[in-house]
Amino acid sequence: MKHPFETLTLKTARIPAGTIAMRDDRTGRRWLVELPSFAIGCYPVTQAQYGEICGQWPSSHVAAQSPVENVSWIDAVRFCNLLSRAEGLADGYQIHDDETAASLVPGSRGYRLPSEAEWEYACRAGSNGPRYGELEDIAWYRDNSRGSTQDVGQKQPNAWGLYDTLGNVWEWCSDLYDPEVYGAYRVFRGGGWSDLERGCLASNRRRSHPTFAIDDLGFRIARSLEQA
Repeated sequence: MKHPFETLTLKTARIPAGTIAMRDDRTGRRWLVELPSFAIGCYPVTQAQYGEICGQWPSSHVAAQSPVENVSWIDAVRFCNLLSRAEGLADGYQIHDDETAASLVPGSRGYRLPSEAEWEYACRAGSNGPRYGELEDIAWYRDNSRGSTQDVGQKQPNAWGLYDTLGNVWEWCSDLYDPEVYGAYRVFRGGGWSDLERGCLASNRRRSHPTFAIDDLGFRIARSLEQA
């Protein structure tokens, strides 16, 4: 049987405009973000997709349709720019001279990482609970992952057609986490294959240096859309 993802390469979903209530359990901070409509990947970027665009697989032992992992934030940014160029779009990022930081290009419709507000809003898909469904049905996590990533798209999607937003791999977002305290650290969201149930929540926020890479951390693409 052909894997369903093979006919849906880099498929994105158009997410409706709306407002998301955000929170940081570490500091107790709460804030609202208004979002215009945007596009986001229906799946995390896979090993095969990353290899096709970047010319290498970060983890040669991992299956082609498993989410790419062992990629840093800056690796994910480079992928977004290369994908944009491959599709005739302007770069989404300007990479800084030290090659550990990058800035979004104002007005670009090229590919980028989602903001964490976009990520959580898309993950929730209109739901208000800790998850958009029963964890066993929607996510690969410690109790069912068999100790590694699994092919994308095997679990149930959320109401907006997004797969694997919780579990399988954590996902890098564009945002700085808390620059006054953590400097250049970037946000990642969603939980991964090695996490316990409490790690796979729509509201969980984690962070690390933009050069950090590990075997349960990947990403999905996003794009800004033209205003109607």
